[in-house]
Amino acid sequence: MTDSEWTDRIVGDRMAVDQEFSQHVQNSRFSNQEWGMIMTAVELDIENPDDPEAARIVAVTDNIDQVMPAIEEARSKMGGMGAGGGGGPSGGARSGSSEGFLSGIKDALGLGGSESGGDGERAEAAATLAQEYADELQAHLEQKGKWEEVRTAAQG
Repeated sequence: MTDSEWTDRIVGDRMAVDQEFSQHVQNSRFSNQEWGMIMTAVELDIENPDDPEAARIVAVTDNIDQVMPAIEEARSKMGGMGAGGGGGPSGGARSGSSEGFLSGIKDALGLGGSESGGDGERAEAAATLAQEYADELQAHLEQKGKWEEVRTAAQG
């Protein structure tokens, strides 16, 4: 079964998870608009669909680097204040909220993002947030009793 066939089955579930996940986005270093751009570059896949114990939804984030320039451009047009939520940590990110705040100020002053690790750190944070979304989607499907159906459909 192709990716679109199993994902077509869960459109309503994704909409529900999108609403539930909005708080994660607000607490991340990304605005809602940036998150939308990130998700256009993310594909969802089911890893090990044949193994009920090992199967899981994964965020394939290989293309995130392609949207990072557009996100940076949008940030620069907004004076570097494109971050959502208060610039707090992104899910598994290591920075604290005060560090995120300082990072936002540095970006606004043109002092952040230009160092070699800036884009890479943002891309890594985007990939981490995308996987958190995938995990939440799977948990939602499990809670609704739909996971086995979706997993089986992905076996194709």
